[in-house]
Amino acid sequence: MSNVLDITALAAALGNGDRRALARAITLVESTRPEHRAQAEALLAALPTAPGPSVRLGITGAPGVGKSTFIEAFGGYLTALGRRVAVLAVDPSSSRTGGSILGDKTRMPLLSRDPNAFIRPTPAGRALGGVARRTREAMTLVEAAGYDIIIVETVGVGQSEYAVADMVDMFLLLLAPGGGDELQGIKRGIMELADLLVVNKADGALRGAANNAAADYRNALNLIRPKTAHWQAQILLASALLGEGLAEIWQAVQDFQTALFADGEQQAGRAAQARRWLWEEIQDDLMAELKADLVLKPIISALEEQVGRGDITPSAAAREILAAFRRPTKKR
Repeated sequence: MSNVLDITALAAALGNGDRRALARAITLVESTRPEHRAQAEALLAALPTAPGPSVRLGITGAPGVGKSTFIEAFGGYLTALGRRVAVLAVDPSSSRTGGSILGDKTRMPLLSRDPNAFIRPTPAGRALGGVARRTREAMTLVEAAGYDIIIVETVGVGQSEYAVADMVDMFLLLLAPGGGDELQGIKRGIMELADLLVVNKADGALRGAANNAAADYRNALNLIRPKTAHWQAQILLASALLGEGLAEIWQAVQDFQTALFADGEQQAGRAAQARRWLWEEIQDDLMAELKADLVLKPIISALEEQVGRGDITPSAAAREILAAFRRPTKKR
């Protein structure tokens, strides 16, 4: 990407729904180069107001549950209704190159060709559980470009799903028609995060198993306190392969939005997310600045060795590093 960029023109192109401009803008906000970060911040400040309210939907599920097939079917259903859908799919990353491994556009061939859909695979990198650090900024960009439904797909079920739930309005957990032993494998914490649970692959020989699984999950939800007084998590069945259950899922999403919006809970939730985003940015930037400090590098290296030998505790070493970081020096 060129170091010379017309931010005003790029922001205007985004407001006109230019897909190439959107792809370029997301590449810009994902860059870690200092000059690109400054340009990204200028672009975000120059963005036009989003044309209308959006729906931010997080979707997770264990590998093999059919996330990509479901998102493609659900996204196609929504674009047929006249909605514009953006999928920010966070791919597992290669430990050698940092690149995406799965390639979501190849796993959603029909949706990727839909003129009312935009798919952006993003390497998870070192971000917790596959949530790219700049996913929040990418959501802001696609909303400015006129996409009113944003789906964030995560790598799989794990501790990291808390990060996804903290950047979307509604969190959907996709499940396989297993029940029983599989129910034991789903962590209670993940079920507590979910606003909607969908048992996928409810077709053919698996239809009966899907119904049984839904009953098992429904009983399990009775033991979990609702996240909000205005919404009780639901269990629905779907067959992404046959396109069944999609209308019911979309109705549940709309009912959820209506319940939270009427009480002001959605606005309050987004405001709280923005405040947490602020402190995450401060934490990440301070850590990056600390590690890049030339004066501190030998101090950190020496203290790391002492910690490894057991000569000093990690907490004491951390205090020494922070004290050195706060100490004014002309070399910095």
